[in-house]
Amino acid sequence: MDQQELQALVEAISLEKFGKAFRHKATFNHRLRTTGGRYMLKTHHLEFNPLQLTTYGLEEFKRIIIHELCHYHLHLEGKGYRHGDRDFKELLKTTGGTRFCQSIPGLSNRTRTIYLYTCKDCGREYQRKRKVDIKKYVCGICHGRLSLTSKLVKPR
Repeated sequence: MDQQELQALVEAISLEKFGKAFRHKATFNHRLRTTGGRYMLKTHHLEFNPLQLTTYGLEEFKRIIIHELCHYHLHLEGKGYRHGDRDFKELLKTTGGTRFCQSIPGLSNRTRTIYLYTCKDCGREYQRKRKVDIKKYVCGICHGRLSLTSKLVKPR
């Protein structure tokens, strides 16, 4: 499916399910990883993850389009367009959209590095997601110098 076919599909689903025209752009965004689609609040454009279409097929992809169109139409009407809002939940249920997209196999195997620091004076250990400048930061308890003890690699 190319960009023009996606645009036509989104416009058709909008008219069929909501009875309203979709007047903005719908595009594929290859950088999306953990989400099926995205509604842009400022521009009102929709972006979709092409891996959802290739992995799970057209029917599941249509449910993702309906989900994003719920955000779109509710936001333009000034109603509750966020996931937790009652308007959004009700419209999603009546139109048949999906609440959550399925995860794509192979993308969830990513890892995260955890840095473990130890105070040289009191021995307190600190776990951090980001690297800490040990020349600048000190222990929060005794103000002793920190040293990088280890780097742990954990799955996300």
